[in-house]
Amino acid sequence: MTATNKLELIIEKSLSLPGVKVSREDFLTSVFSKRKDAAQLKEIVEKGPYGAGVTRKEIDNIAKSIIHKRTLTSTSISFGAGLPGGLAMAGTIPGDVIQFYGIAMRLAQELAYLYGHHDLWLEEHLDTERARDKIIVFLGVMFGVGGSTSAIKFLSSSLSKQVLKKLPQKALTKTVYYPIIKKIAGYIGVKLTKETFAEGLSKAIPVVGGVISGSITYSTMRPMGKRLAVTLSETLVMTDEEVKEEFYELRKEFPEIIDVEFEEIEDIEV
Repeated sequence: MTATNKLELIIEKSLSLPGVKVSREDFLTSVFSKRKDAAQLKEIVEKGPYGAGVTRKEIDNIAKSIIHKRTLTSTSISFGAGLPGGLAMAGTIPGDVIQFYGIAMRLAQELAYLYGHHDLWLEEHLDTERARDKIIVFLGVMFGVGGSTSAIKFLSSSLSKQVLKKLPQKALTKTVYYPIIKKIAGYIGVKLTKETFAEGLSKAIPVVGGVISGSITYSTMRPMGKRLAVTLSETLVMTDEEVKEEFYELRKEFPEIIDVEFEEIEDIEV
């Protein structure tokens, strides 16, 4: 099984788990209904928290709380999966790995919505492939895969739309996402092979195996969430110069994506 096929299987199986797909409106309502009045809540749903006047500091604090919650959830699930008779295998991928990525994807969506991204699952004429692509890039940031952070920062700016207007023959999902996703797939494929081997050994001793799985999950999920939260938080206050820096970082990492100079797209109306 190739790295790309393995990643596709992980995404497919994980997204099929209950609760992995997150409704933006439901999530924001649950987070802010006790913090804001009805009028403010409506504006948050319409414009996103930061656009509705919620401070960056408050958003960051909420993000920390969500990361802590999801970390505890993933740890308890991983412990159960490490015991005999735990989650069933999904092809050649252990069930607890599917659960881990499912929770990571849920966390990625929640953080994205908290920092102003649109609902991935309620867009007009929903493109499921594009939604999956965005989630994979979020995972890339969480795992620290080179180029993913610059991609999120740049694509969160209005200049990404300018690039599309400058390069009308190149579809965003194919030119920007594809090479990044290919790199992330390779990284996750290698990581998954190592994890699968390690977890297979740990489960040879049943109860200890569960503890080991839970410990590994806790030490992994929290920094993953923090890495994505920091990246998304920075997109809220990026200057034009910082956007320019991310543009060239992205082009340096993936020269096949963008072949124009920054100055060539600055004067195009969005």
